[in-house]
Amino acid sequence: MRWDLADEQEMFRDSLQEWLDRFAPAETVHGWLGTGDVAAFERLLVSNGWLAVGSAEDYGGQGGGLLELALTAEQLGRHCAPSSAWMASVLAIPALAGVPGRAAAVLEDGSFAALVVNADRPPDEPGPVRLWDGRDGGVLRGTVRSVLGADRARQLVVPASTAAGRALFLVDVDTDGVGISGNTLLDRSRSVADVDLADVPAQQLGVDAERVLAQAALRAAVLVAADSLGASERMLRLAVEYSKQRRQFGVVIGSFQAMKHAAASMLVSAEAARSIVYFAAVSVEQGHEEAALHAATAKAQVTAAGEQTADSALTMHGAIGYTWEHELQLVYKRAKLNKRLFGTPSVWNERLASTLPLVPVG
Repeated sequence: MRWDLADEQEMFRDSLQEWLDRFAPAETVHGWLGTGDVAAFERLLVSNGWLAVGSAEDYGGQGGGLLELALTAEQLGRHCAPSSAWMASVLAIPALAGVPGRAAAVLEDGSFAALVVNADRPPDEPGPVRLWDGRDGGVLRGTVRSVLGADRARQLVVPASTAAGRALFLVDVDTDGVGISGNTLLDRSRSVADVDLADVPAQQLGVDAERVLAQAALRAAVLVAADSLGASERMLRLAVEYSKQRRQFGVVIGSFQAMKHAAASMLVSAEAARSIVYFAAVSVEQGHEEAALHAATAKAQVTAAGEQTADSALTMHGAIGYTWEHELQLVYKRAKLNKRLFGTPSVWNERLASTLPLVPVG
């Protein structure tokens, strides 16, 4: 199956790609990641309105849905652009929709938000934070490791266990008792931090926590898969270009049958991934009865294929692909992290298997 975008969606994708080509070329991204200062790009993302695409107009967004967000993730992955603040905010915003001004502050002012869940696991899995005192909104205790974009956030959406089940709470990062400790990743285009809540007063959000977290898990699966799709497209282009330049035995390596087969396999993988990602995005957005199956398929298959593309691209480049100066190492690390981000393929394959009916043999 081949998924074709509508004309306006193609225009959006192409416009974003052109914008990133201009404002986030490889040499500029190298500079941001080398210094660890990505604030300049985040300000551009907000001021030029890209953060607002895919969010409802009711709270400051520009409309669109998960497919537009997936197209954004694809292009951010393709350019290795810093995206922790963007993805963390996109996952947190649905929980903020009922709080006046909070979602608009994210989309219009860059007061980024983060969903306080461990980035190694799907967002709907139980976490360690507990509600210790329910008066005045609530007092929270607990430490959550490796929270995507927590070091970039100004407001935190915290899932916590209560006597009545899980609930979501809003916490400003400047509140007494909040500790944010950044961690260094091999992929410098993303960031995580440990969030420590030591008797922190919080505002309970009037949303169905289980529903919001279940949707966050599906959205995270689709968006990480879309990021891997973009990274795979970039690695394929880099590998093909390099195979036309590098020479061995007096000829370019692109003329070798093994190189042709590797490039063809990467192309087939990327084309298949595109249809999987786009279909999963629409399925989740429209609440299809098999949306969980489609999202799990995207996360498991596309991120695993992205890692295989990374290994093939590095083999085609040889040792030069490891060097800091080369573009490939940025995308290579991006694809490797995507395989683990919000759950490995094995985790999502288990979820995929659990949605399939058991068929008797014989």
